[in-house]
Amino acid sequence: MSGRSEVRAFLSLGGNLGDPRQSMAAALRIIDADPATRVGAVSSLYRTPPWGDVVQPDFLNCAAEVQTRRSARDLLELCLGAERQLKRVRTIPGGPRLIDVDVLSYGDETVREEGLEIPHPRMLSRAFVLLPLREIAPDLLLEGRSLDAWIATVDSDGISVVTEGGEWWQA
Repeated sequence: MSGRSEVRAFLSLGGNLGDPRQSMAAALRIIDADPATRVGAVSSLYRTPPWGDVVQPDFLNCAAEVQTRRSARDLLELCLGAERQLKRVRTIPGGPRLIDVDVLSYGDETVREEGLEIPHPRMLSRAFVLLPLREIAPDLLLEGRSLDAWIATVDSDGISVVTEGGEWWQA
């Protein structure tokens, strides 16, 4: 990894069990402690109503920009390792969780491998991903369109900022 140049990647974090703010902060600190990765910008914390058929509490969500010398697969493994360290248990798809860390994008690369799709295949339909992402990367283009253009196509009802600014994870 030492010879690999840095790549700008974006992550989405969320959770709705236990103390999601603390879990997301801990995940960001784990990722930032990796010698090949550093956390740059982090969005405010957003409260998001759950969607789907599973009755569950509201989520907290954020986005983070990282600079990494890891490959896309290795970055995903770092994120999954943070989830495991924080005791994430995968049960119901779309269901309640302590922590969820997704790799949204990795430079301008497209990756389609078993267990890894970049750009994230569902991010363009999720306001809870797009709103925090716009906060930290307002000029980012996805599939040739601005984040504002994508946000105009999704339902953002009920999503609100609960902690402004990106310093909350360092406290």
